Amino acid sequence: MNDLPEMRVSDAERDLIAQRLNLAVGEGRLTLTEYNERVGQAYAAVTRGELDRVVADLPMTTAPAPSPVPVRPSPVGEKTKWVVSFMSGAVRKGRWRVTRRTAAIAVMGGTEIDLRRAEFSAPEITVVAVAVMGGVEITVPPGVRVEVGGFSFMGGKEVKVDDEDLPLNAPVVHVKGFALMGGIDIRTKPVRKSVSRGDDD
Repeated sequence: MNDLPEMRVSDAERDLIAQRLNLAVGEGRLTLTEYNERVGQAYAAVTRGELDRVVADLPMTTAPAPSPVPVRPSPVGEKTKWVVSFMSGAVRKGRWRVTRRTAAIAVMGGTEIDLRRAEFSAPEITVVAVAVMGGVEITVPPGVRVEVGGFSFMGGKEVKVDDEDLPLNAPVVHVKGFALMGGIDIRTKPVRKSVSRGDDD
């Protein structure tokens, strides 16, 4: 008879099980109620047996679905990236690194932020968009969830994004939009392959 105690689990192992549950609910294998219950059980588990029982009826996939955009963790203390236009135009597109917080400012001009070929520094980033008698345009690739807040005064925000039926691990772009006699346009647009220098349309 084996009298050795059962192996205890680590926080990293609990996180892996939580990722399997994220994938399962995204695929429709679990309801949200089941997911919430099992996540609680996973983080309360002490032994390997308790943890294994949480996912005993799920496929043996240990990693979440791949992110539709590249994510590379940002260094500690990374500063806000600014894209500003004043009575002119400013464009940030192509391959570039998006910090956790990016500011897009347009004052009597136009600012364009294109995230379709960008590398995210975190799974969730925030774009602060300010349009004063000007316009800010933000383009995101398919597979990215967009959450919009802020307010408008004698201006407006137009949101045309396709973020339904995305997995729980999908990257998130939080847009805090402030329009004063200006406009903010947020839209989902696929990346179009170009034969000339990899530029987007």
